[in-house]
Amino acid sequence: MLVRLEEVSALPRDEARRQLLETLRAEVRQSAAAEVRAIKERAQQQADVQAQKIIALAIERIASDYAAERSLSYVKLPDSTMRGRIIGTEGRNIRAFEKLTGMQLVLDENPEQAIISGFHPVRREIARRSLEKLIEGGVVHPRKIQQIVTQTRRKVEQEILRAGRAAIEEFGIDKVHPELVALLGRLAFRSSYGQNVLEHVKECAHVCGMLAAELGLDQKLAQRAALLHDIGKAVDFEREGTHPEIGGELARRYGEPDVVINAIESHHDDCDVIHPIAVLVAAADSLSGGRPGARRRTTVDYIRRVKKLEELGSSFDGVARCYALQAGRELRVIVETKKVDDDHVALMAHDLSQRIQSEMDYPGRIKVTVIRELRAQAVAR
Repeated sequence: MLVRLEEVSALPRDEARRQLLETLRAEVRQSAAAEVRAIKERAQQQADVQAQKIIALAIERIASDYAAERSLSYVKLPDSTMRGRIIGTEGRNIRAFEKLTGMQLVLDENPEQAIISGFHPVRREIARRSLEKLIEGGVVHPRKIQQIVTQTRRKVEQEILRAGRAAIEEFGIDKVHPELVALLGRLAFRSSYGQNVLEHVKECAHVCGMLAAELGLDQKLAQRAALLHDIGKAVDFEREGTHPEIGGELARRYGEPDVVINAIESHHDDCDVIHPIAVLVAAADSLSGGRPGARRRTTVDYIRRVKKLEELGSSFDGVARCYALQAGRELRVIVETKKVDDDHVALMAHDLSQRIQSEMDYPGRIKVTVIRELRAQAVAR
């Protein structure tokens, strides 16, 4: 029968087998490619959902501490009668104060303090100082409130300009647009986890300049990029977008170099890095924000967080050693090669990151690295 088939097809048996295998291989490759593409599309859809979920969880995780820290100011009241004067007849004084400052004035059950609530740090500072002056003077009425608020606003704006200029002059940076100088000064009234943002960017500029000098890069340009890397935080409560996006837009508008713009936009890995200075800015930002004592965390809280991180890593089966590095910003896990194969390494990293997100409270992000290494040795005699 095989001989008859060879005669009909006019092909030898080996050639027919080869053509058949090539045809099957092409069909299987096409089918596999379609399947891979479908898997990628499903994975991308799931990744988008997971990304939104992670962002929502992160916002929920930091909302209580961070919102309270950045949105409230407290003013001590001398006595209970001052509450009545602040409120005024039918509430006219408190309404005038809130309208002029743009902040909410809360007089709760505590008779010894007033709470100024609002997300704009500069306006909140103006409101706090104005209320203290009104209390000190003892006279509260709409005209006096307007006079005090106007004077305080002018004084705070002058302080902002002085703070911005002082920061620029400290590093000998020139040709900075006046609007950027004013925005930089605004950071003096902005905090993140208790860390003053202006002091943070100045510290980053010092660190980044030293790193650039060691690597033979432009030290002044590195300091400029580090000093402006959080400039978006000066206005991120006024417009949509993350502070790297807003900062990059501002830097582009006011003529900053491409290296500075990229360093601003990429210091939280929101875009690709185009220059080594951008890497140094991200490193300086992590060093300043992650070191113990930089933010409003006690030493006990810091040690507890690092210990918890290592405990989570060690709880997985097959883990040989686990280390929390970079002030708890990275978790490095070394697994046993006999218990964990290459296919399960990525799965373990994903599962561990999910447990960290759900079980821990921490600022920023934590990088999880799972390492599996197999070494074979032999001795030739």
